[in-house]
Amino acid sequence: MAKIISQDTYDEVLKENIIEFSMTIDEARAETIKQFEAQGINLANIIQDLNINENSGVPVINESIDALKMHVEGNKILNVNELNNQLDILASELSKTVPHRVHASKRNAQEYLLKIIESEINNGHQDSILHKAILCAHAMTTKNPDIFDSSSLSTIVKLLDTQSNERIICDILKWIQKACLLHEMNRQMIMNEEILVKHLKPLLFKDDTSIIKNVCMCFRYLIADDDIRVEFGKAHEHARLIANECLIDLTQLLVKFKDDSNTLADIMLTMAALAVRNEFCQLIADNNGVTLIMDAMVSFPDSIKIQRESFKIFKALGGNDSVKATIIKAGAAPVLESSLNRHKADEILAKNALACISTLSLRSKENAIALFEAGLPETIVDTLKIHEKNKLIQRNGAWAIRNMVSRSKEEQNQTWMDFGVEEILEKARKNHPSIDQDCRSALRDLGAKVHLNEEWKGVAEKQISNE
Repeated sequence: MAKIISQDTYDEVLKENIIEFSMTIDEARAETIKQFEAQGINLANIIQDLNINENSGVPVINESIDALKMHVEGNKILNVNELNNQLDILASELSKTVPHRVHASKRNAQEYLLKIIESEINNGHQDSILHKAILCAHAMTTKNPDIFDSSSLSTIVKLLDTQSNERIICDILKWIQKACLLHEMNRQMIMNEEILVKHLKPLLFKDDTSIIKNVCMCFRYLIADDDIRVEFGKAHEHARLIANECLIDLTQLLVKFKDDSNTLADIMLTMAALAVRNEFCQLIADNNGVTLIMDAMVSFPDSIKIQRESFKIFKALGGNDSVKATIIKAGAAPVLESSLNRHKADEILAKNALACISTLSLRSKENAIALFEAGLPETIVDTLKIHEKNKLIQRNGAWAIRNMVSRSKEEQNQTWMDFGVEEILEKARKNHPSIDQDCRSALRDLGAKVHLNEEWKGVAEKQISNE
């Protein structure tokens, strides 16, 4: 069994090589590693590239944390410039890797940062210190969310209660986002604190676009389902709570920020993520959401981000059959065709566009005919030709074709065949065996000659002998 050492032991030997033997940092690091490896010690748990102070031989991150510790304990109070400088150093070190953040966590850096933030809330007048301390706190939490606890959340609530500076508010929201990433228990803890109604929802009425974008991102992180340690999360429940409180307000923001494509895209992405139930899809439609999304597509025809998010939200809304019909009746078919035709070379947009068309045409002859008459067959075939190596685009295209023709074969089949769809689907079958069944189903509904596998054959029971 390999022997291991602590980070402090490694750092002490490294310091000794620098101070006692006058080695350069690179020489000392190489010698230290050589010494331990010669003793059969496994250094896999050691951060070997910590930034070292040449004069003291001590890791810079350790010196910074120790300075903050003495400051909050009152042993050596730092002035504003010194405190700003130490926070800058710590933020720089924390931004490097997750092991750096874990190392800082083990040295209780989070505790000292929270005390500095609390002190600034109660007594301070230095926004720069508050800003940098919060930056360090959410840098500590980035991909290291286990460090976030009830004390961190309590500090966040106090900040939201007291701060009006827009930059500080954005810092707080980013901290919340980092705490939610990959951590279901943090998401539940934040939602249980009920900051949604009291703190996050009111921020939607701010005029600052950075705040709006960060609130939207908080909503999306709160409804994520990315923690593999938890068998069953509460993503749907969180989405329901947020949608009930904020979905109408988000829809109205499409009017307020109609001239800001980046903000519009963030809002639409969030609305799509929240449209997880029939009633929420209907709520968006009832508040003129369909028209507002189409207006955004027409206003920003060259914005791939706007077009992509529009396809996503229309796909989400298409989960409601009533809203699906409303979308097409509102005249969306030619808008969707124009967007896909203009941006068909973009892989991500093409994938989302074909998925949207597939959803809107599913089990709806009227929608399928409207999409057909808007000229989508030729555009879809052209898109599949461009992305013949992309399996998801080929699969989504096969679904869209099948859904468009399955209930109106006599009106569409020949047109599709004239555009060479059979050759495209046959090529997709060969290039991507895992979507073979999807392509064959589309070919079958197109009237092409295709052999369908019989997935299961019944076996006659053996006659039971009476002997």
